[in-house]
Amino acid sequence: MENATIQYRFTLADGSQMVYDLELDGQNFELVGNILETLPSWTNLDFHECPHCPLPIDTHPYCPLAVRLVDIVEPFDRLLSYDNIRVDVVTEERSISQDTTAEQGIGSLMGLVIATSGCPHTAFFKPMARFHLPLASEPETTYRAASMYLLAQYFLKKEGQDADLELKGLKEIYENVQIVNISIAKRLRGATEKDSSLNAIVMLDMFAKSISYAIEESLEQIRPLFSPFFTKDAGPV
Repeated sequence: MENATIQYRFTLADGSQMVYDLELDGQNFELVGNILETLPSWTNLDFHECPHCPLPIDTHPYCPLAVRLVDIVEPFDRLLSYDNIRVDVVTEERSISQDTTAEQGIGSLMGLVIATSGCPHTAFFKPMARFHLPLASEPETTYRAASMYLLAQYFLKKEGQDADLELKGLKEIYENVQIVNISIAKRLRGATEKDSSLNAIVMLDMFAKSISYAIEESLEQIRPLFSPFFTKDAGPV
């Protein structure tokens, strides 16, 4: 696959703009780009390190996720979470614009960056990042996460492995992400003065909790949409 590019453009109330041009490697689908030579101390791997982090500090002195958040956290430190902003997102397929709050816009950008940061616990979301849906609602994200996981089970089955149709593994993935979110929030409390970036993480964590505890209930609500598949003579559409 070729490298993919996604642009996030934030227009603040005073008319100023912040632009983030993200390039994602076509092979491993992680963020491409220069990392600052001097990184803040809150990016050190052992600063509020996730208790389940599998990375050895001798080869990874910095948390890969925290390193990728530096360019987001520091510029947005002047905003409050409820400040109104305009967000324009340009992908290779389409452009999406929305007037929203700082925490919603930053949360959407963070979700993309977190998935492609190189963190082992968030790497499972790379397929969703490849087909990124900016500013997605909770039902949309639930549908996309479940669809992604079940497609992964299809590929596993094709390789002769057992498929998890009960979504137990998806719940485990989100439970691990909750731990990551808690540790990242602790890092950000030591890095920011305003609350926009911190609340964006809190918002993402709230969704992670809702997935791990209520995924079956959430999916049951959209079950009627699939009623054509339940008929005995259902065939290709």
